[in-house]
Amino acid sequence: MELLNDLEFRGLVNQMTDEEGLKEQLKQPTTLYTGFDPTADSLHIGHLLPILTLKRFQQAGHQVIALVGGATGMIGDPSGRSDERSLNTLDTVKLFSDRIKDQLSRFLPLEGENPITIRNNYEWTEEMSIIDFLRDIGKHFPISYMLAKDSVDSRMENGISYTEFSYMLLQSYDFLKLYETEKCRLQVGGSDQWGNITAGLELIRRFGHSEKAFGLTVPLVTKSDGQKFGKTAGGAVWLDADKTSPYEFYQFWINVDDADVIKFIKYFTFMSHEEIEALAAEVTEAPEKRVAQRRLAEEMTKLVHGEAGLEQAERITKAFFSGDLTSLQPEDMEDAFKGMPQFELDGERNLVDLLVEANISPSKRQAREDVTNGAIYLNGEREQAIDKVVTREDTLGEFTIIRRGKKKYFVIRHV
Repeated sequence: MELLNDLEFRGLVNQMTDEEGLKEQLKQPTTLYTGFDPTADSLHIGHLLPILTLKRFQQAGHQVIALVGGATGMIGDPSGRSDERSLNTLDTVKLFSDRIKDQLSRFLPLEGENPITIRNNYEWTEEMSIIDFLRDIGKHFPISYMLAKDSVDSRMENGISYTEFSYMLLQSYDFLKLYETEKCRLQVGGSDQWGNITAGLELIRRFGHSEKAFGLTVPLVTKSDGQKFGKTAGGAVWLDADKTSPYEFYQFWINVDDADVIKFIKYFTFMSHEEIEALAAEVTEAPEKRVAQRRLAEEMTKLVHGEAGLEQAERITKAFFSGDLTSLQPEDMEDAFKGMPQFELDGERNLVDLLVEANISPSKRQAREDVTNGAIYLNGEREQAIDKVVTREDTLGEFTIIRRGKKKYFVIRHV
């Protein structure tokens, strides 16, 4: 009851089957699972909500299974999509599966007190023939039942392949298999998985199992302005530091809108109700201080990238805010300037000419004005000499960093 109350306080319950029955079931240790299809070589922040929901169940004493979709990832889930997914090769899916497993183990403990289990549904589908699957599983799914599911119905106008149409059967079979072999009684997923979860419950019932199973969905995360959560101008925000650096990750969270910050703190952190309510008051009374955003960025960056990742992100943020780029350490450089406009400089160049060639200033006249007016900074230091020549001596680490105005940074790579 305490767990469900906490989930409801945080807005993490979207739908559940048989609420009273589930409350009764959770009075005792219960095995539950969530599936993660390996559609890329990294999870992204949209996956954090179900991952952290599993962690809340684990901390409450329940047995958690994280299911990597080595089989379902070969097919493609139609839920929440308007078009077909591109199919990956078996070798690619296996590679993605291994990486997803490694990432899951960073958030969900594989050893120690109440460790979680990671399974792969390829284990029980690899040797199953299409004949056995159609006879043993497909027989239990009337076409009318499948067509009524939103994941299928929403695709009928634009078309859906038989491959993706069959995805529901595979996910249902996963629930049945884990119910029979692991005594798994609960599946948790995003709200777009409701149809697949209830289909699994129906399959368990049709197989004649008497002990009831349950489903619970968490909301799909949305932003107050209607934009898709977890996307930036540069694409998805990944959990892999090589795809989204700790600094970029930190910046995503610190730039969360006031209208969303408390909701995201409830969703993604393990702060107490009292701490959250105190931060909510801060947002109301002094939103300009962005206390809640800083706390959210700290908690999330430390969770995903550790203490070292957080320290680096804060160091880079402070350097950009103050303009003192010399405070950056050599290992910060690549991450700090990732995504910024870059120009390769062969040899040396007059600063005014360089500003034009690198598209920092639109013309020589403007470039000269920018320099003489004090709008140009080299490695954080104002440069007002129009006869300045930029050479390899003007590097910070491996780069020369030019700032025009307050916030426009450009990276000059010496080749």
